[in-house]
Amino acid sequence: MTTPRLRAVAATAGLALLFAAGCSSGDGDRDNSDVQLRVDKKAALADESVRIQVTGLEAGQKVRVTSQATDYKGMKWTGRAEFAADKKGTVDLNRARPRSGTYEKADGMGLFWSMEPAKGDPDESFFAPKWPQDQSSYEVDLAVETDGEQVAVERLTRTWLREGVTHRSLTAAKDGVVGTLYLPAPGQERRTPVLNLGGSEGGPSDPYSAAVWASRGHPVLALCYFGCPERPENLGRIELGYFASAARLLHKEAGAPVRRPTVIGSSRGSEAAQLLAQYHPELVHDVVLFSPSENTNPGFPIGREPAWTKDGKAIEHITIPLDRVRGTVLAVAGGEDGLWPTADSVKRIAEQRGASGQQHRSLTYDDAGHSLGMPPNLPKGLRFKHPVHGALMNMGGTRVANEQARSDSWAQTLKLLQS
Repeated sequence: MTTPRLRAVAATAGLALLFAAGCSSGDGDRDNSDVQLRVDKKAALADESVRIQVTGLEAGQKVRVTSQATDYKGMKWTGRAEFAADKKGTVDLNRARPRSGTYEKADGMGLFWSMEPAKGDPDESFFAPKWPQDQSSYEVDLAVETDGEQVAVERLTRTWLREGVTHRSLTAAKDGVVGTLYLPAPGQERRTPVLNLGGSEGGPSDPYSAAVWASRGHPVLALCYFGCPERPENLGRIELGYFASAARLLHKEAGAPVRRPTVIGSSRGSEAAQLLAQYHPELVHDVVLFSPSENTNPGFPIGREPAWTKDGKAIEHITIPLDRVRGTVLAVAGGEDGLWPTADSVKRIAEQRGASGQQHRSLTYDDAGHSLGMPPNLPKGLRFKHPVHGALMNMGGTRVANEQARSDSWAQTLKLLQS
């Protein structure tokens, strides 16, 4: 099955900047003309945090701050939080705990990841802007309301692809592999290349992550290994040599990088990432695994055939050895993974040692679920309809725990990539 490419025109509502001279409230007349919405970075990469402050309020004055963005289908998503100003008449979202809203604890990016769709269950909804190849950024509109009046607004640009970053579709006929190649802007410092492998959803690997990594200087190949044109329909009998070819192509296209590529695999893609690093240690260096299995597993959704082959022969159910890996293996799991016991897997992965004798690493987030390995600051639900077999999948965790895990593990991954 081929996962359809997201195509829609996202509509963004224009906002007029309103500053009122004053308004009537239960506490008497107040002059809100001094209220300001301050944001330290009006334009930033989509994975970056921003600092949001509301100033010019009276001590204890109640204020509502809202966020709004539009997904690729044109649906509006909204976050909101009500606060009381501190003694200086300021609300700093990094420190202020909402009295009510779409999130509960002090969180400078809470208005971003806690946004809810205009229709549907937030726990079964995923905010998806247009693909970076089609739109290099998306916008988030912030607004401040006090005493029943909107007194300040700001529009933020959240960037996937910085100016100069290029992307090119790869085909099996021309390139030997299928996917999208992202290259940093000319003249930008080239950092470690990234080979990105998605999971059992098939189709192209996560383009949002790939675009942000490329904007940070990493050449990236977001590979499709099944579920797209020129590739098998299902996850079954995927040849390990295909991933080796992708790693070679990436290394060549990256242009004399500092080191061999890092391979990043999520869910079922974690198996391919481990196999590639173990059986072709000359092609990749570090390995990052999100919600992994320590074992190879049967094909999907047809379980009677092997998922992977090597030199045309089935790779049977094995615990994947990692003793030939030349770099670090970083394995990341949620303790409340709803799909499989990833916390047990990462523990045992971290007990292994690579070719240098260095012990591998693990990160476990006790209350998080399966949906890790994506950029932070985006609203993501807990359940989704699987694009291959259509069943509703419970990914586990909570929205806040998953966001905290994504944010921290994303930062740890960037640190490894830039080391």
